[in-house]
Amino acid sequence: MEAVAHEPRFDPRGLVELDGTVPRISEIDGERATFDARELTTRRINLELRWLLYEEGVREVTVRNPGARHSLGVGILRRCKITFDGSLGYFGCGLIDGPEIQINGRVGWSVAENMMSGVVVVESNAGSLAGAALRGGDLVVKGQVGARTGIDQKGGTIIVLGDADSMTGFMMQRGRQIICGNVGAGLGDSMYDGVIYVAGKVRSLGIDCVPGEWTDADSELIERKFSIYELGTPPRFEKFVCGKKLYNYDLLEPAERKLVL
Repeated sequence: MEAVAHEPRFDPRGLVELDGTVPRISEIDGERATFDARELTTRRINLELRWLLYEEGVREVTVRNPGARHSLGVGILRRCKITFDGSLGYFGCGLIDGPEIQINGRVGWSVAENMMSGVVVVESNAGSLAGAALRGGDLVVKGQVGARTGIDQKGGTIIVLGDADSMTGFMMQRGRQIICGNVGAGLGDSMYDGVIYVAGKVRSLGIDCVPGEWTDADSELIERKFSIYELGTPPRFEKFVCGKKLYNYDLLEPAERKLVL
């Protein structure tokens, strides 16, 4: 009886062949790789990234047509370069430690959430909660950002070339934010430490956020960051810091809280 040729069969999720192997779709050239994500699921894209970076020793990966999918490029814990040639959805590039990521498009909520170290550069706009709980590294957004940028920020630097919406720097603990445009209401509300630089107008300051004294270290930081990312000549910024009136807020009596606030 003549044998019948069969096409490769996959499990229902389309991730693994029946023999246990994962079909590979990347074009690898030395330490560089490229693959098209147009027809792939989020899980499949992340699996391919991890296989290239951890198993094949690839140093640079380009992902074409990411299609604004959520949670792409998360949990990468090594030095490498990843380029997403298109937009990402929510929670892109979160929980990373080391990679340099270029996003040639827009991003949704919570880009670079909990980044430990590395660089994320967004060529367009970002949604709310950009850099939430950022711990280190640089997040550069060349467009505008939504509300609560850098909420609960614990380190690192966030640079925004456009405007930022309300509650920027909310509950900020450490780190720096450099906002080149205007900022909405509640800047630095309840911040504990850190520095926020704003070149445009501030609609209103949040609780315990006050203007700070400019130093040579501030000028050096701004000029260095603009030089690293080739952002041109820095505009003139105003500095905002924590007023430190709420450090012992929980110990105050209700009547005293009214006086502070």
